[in-house]
Amino acid sequence: MRDGLVTGPSRHQQLAAAAAESGQRHHHHQQLAANPSMANPRRAIALQIHTQTTPLTAAAAVASPPSLPSSLVHFLKRPASFPFLLSLFVLLTWISLRFHHPSPSASVLRPPVVHDPQANLVRYPAALYPTPVAADGRGWLLDPVAAARDAGLPGGALVCLSLHVGQIQPGGLRGNHRHHTCNETFVIWGAKTKFRLENGDVKDKGYGEATIAADEVAIVASARSTAHALINVDVRPTFFIGCQDTPINPNSSNTDYKVRCDMNFFVITSRKIYLIA
Repeated sequence: MRDGLVTGPSRHQQLAAAAAESGQRHHHHQQLAANPSMANPRRAIALQIHTQTTPLTAAAAVASPPSLPSSLVHFLKRPASFPFLLSLFVLLTWISLRFHHPSPSASVLRPPVVHDPQANLVRYPAALYPTPVAADGRGWLLDPVAAARDAGLPGGALVCLSLHVGQIQPGGLRGNHRHHTCNETFVIWGAKTKFRLENGDVKDKGYGEATIAADEVAIVASARSTAHALINVDVRPTFFIGCQDTPINPNSSNTDYKVRCDMNFFVITSRKIYLIA
């Protein structure tokens, strides 16, 4: 204070104050550098949260089990998986065959040939192949004489010198006669048909009998002096072929007609009742 006046700080005091302020700023910058969170509190909180969650995430990754696909791939790479793969392949193959090959029909499940020795005939399912009478799916085809011989039927025609082809309507009868001078072989198909053959070895009746189904073809052998008869017991017509190894004159005494009265019986069809005589 001079002459009653108040004066400001001296030059020396100003320099000292500036130096002190500069030192404070420098110290503050050093603190910020050492601890950046002091400059941005929000960032500090975020860093703290991230630091806390990172160990939890890592722990969860370590604790979680491996996925199913990766485990399966790892198992399949091992030699122990070979029996499993083989069993799976066999199972898939069986399933594929089941779907591509449906269950056979009832006709296919039948035996390929049925022998009826008392009536001296064999029966084949007409739709089944391969059989002795059907080589493929086109149907059966045969030589009557050769087919009877190959089937082991005794007493059939030795050759086919006389041939006749015929039809029997529902309830109708063919035969019921005896040829004394020729052997005969028949092929029968088309409808449910009864065939009767004279046979002294069959007690009480004196004849053997077999029923030919509508979906079957039958080969029959009838030796000379043996009575035989064909009876249609269906609503469809029966077809037949007869081969004889000697020509027959129907008006000669070499054939006996209506030889067995016990062959007479009632034939019931959906249309009529016939008395066969």
